[in-house]
Amino acid sequence: MNITKENIDALNAVVKVDIVADDYQAKVTEVLTDYRKKADIPGFRKGHVPMGMVKKQYGKSVMIDEVNKLLQDSLNKFITEEKLDILGNPIPRVQENFNWDADAFSFEFELGLVPEFDIDLKAKNKINQYNIVATDDLLDEEVKNIQTRYGKVTELEEATEHSNVTGTFVNEEKEINKKSTFLVNDLKGKKNEKKLIGAKEGDVIELETKKLFEDENRLQHILGVSEEVAKDLDVTVAFTVEKITKTDAADLDQELFDKLFADGSVTSVSDLRDKIKEDAEKQFQQQADQQLLNAVTEHLVESTEFDLPADFLKKWLATAGEKELTTEEATAEYEKSEKGLRYQLIEGKIMKDNDIKLEYAELVEYAKGFIRTQMAQFGNMNPEEKELDEIAGRILQNKEEAQKLQSQLISQKLLAFYKENINFNTKELSYEDFIKEVYK
Repeated sequence: MNITKENIDALNAVVKVDIVADDYQAKVTEVLTDYRKKADIPGFRKGHVPMGMVKKQYGKSVMIDEVNKLLQDSLNKFITEEKLDILGNPIPRVQENFNWDADAFSFEFELGLVPEFDIDLKAKNKINQYNIVATDDLLDEEVKNIQTRYGKVTELEEATEHSNVTGTFVNEEKEINKKSTFLVNDLKGKKNEKKLIGAKEGDVIELETKKLFEDENRLQHILGVSEEVAKDLDVTVAFTVEKITKTDAADLDQELFDKLFADGSVTSVSDLRDKIKEDAEKQFQQQADQQLLNAVTEHLVESTEFDLPADFLKKWLATAGEKELTTEEATAEYEKSEKGLRYQLIEGKIMKDNDIKLEYAELVEYAKGFIRTQMAQFGNMNPEEKELDEIAGRILQNKEEAQKLQSQLISQKLLAFYKENINFNTKELSYEDFIKEVYK
């Protein structure tokens, strides 16, 4: 057997594999001999079928099978030993005059090679790193929400400005039929409020959906429609009043504090606000970190220039899936995935150059941390280590779940690396301003 590689250019190569009879004949004979022992052919005792008959019936198919096995094993070994960094999988070249009746065969495979490139972590235009703080206004609102959530609910005969109204919104044309509860003064505009103030159980009130609530997300939730529908929704809905209540805010006393924090860690309004601030800013940090990772990813893809073997990748994509793609479909798929592929290559190089590794033990611990958080939500605050190990083991046996956790942990490692090695422009702002700046 002889394997050679010819570089077409920096991104493309062709590997040629020459196979002669001596490379596969012994294995073919071994398989046919085994067939002969097991063959059950009428007129012959088992194990005594003439080898000539076995060869005639099975010889060619066994030979083709063994040549293909040898070819695949040899190609994979060659790529590994030569330390070839390839994209996708080798693509066999079609040979019009190929003949399986010959004794020697020659196969050719196209390879797409990983490009060589350098990464500059020093951004010319500094990337923003956000520090999101919980403002006094946010804390005031959350304290108010807590008081409402734990307050005393009383039923009313008619709606007031500060009452909760439960009822069903209906619009047949838009297939809206949704039961919801909201505060009367949550409605946008005095005109809409006046329609509800004084309403009683059983009343049907017509409301215009356009600018019904200040927030489109609120309208989406209340009416049970998609974000796309809620965006430009301008119809009349019939709202049937079914229940009217008012909530007297709970007192900010030790009884309430103990309901919220059974460990006795909160004994004053100041303690409560500190706890709310701490919890809120932990959640904000997660969003800020995700935004930072996205911004770094975007920067690295845009600032790291290198060519890809585009023609090879399009050809590979056309045949890589269960369904073969047309040239146009493969091109569209390549254009859709090119940015992601570029970042995968950048990410891989950063991890290799900086010895960023992911050990299986780390993945297990990460999975256990995830499990602890889930169990805590259901009241199990101190699960046994053995139980965590068993659950983590089962989760990691699921390939899809394991890949998801692995991706999350790699992102954490890379984020920590970026924070240490990239100079960011730090901005401190409220959550509301963060949303406006980043997403709007």
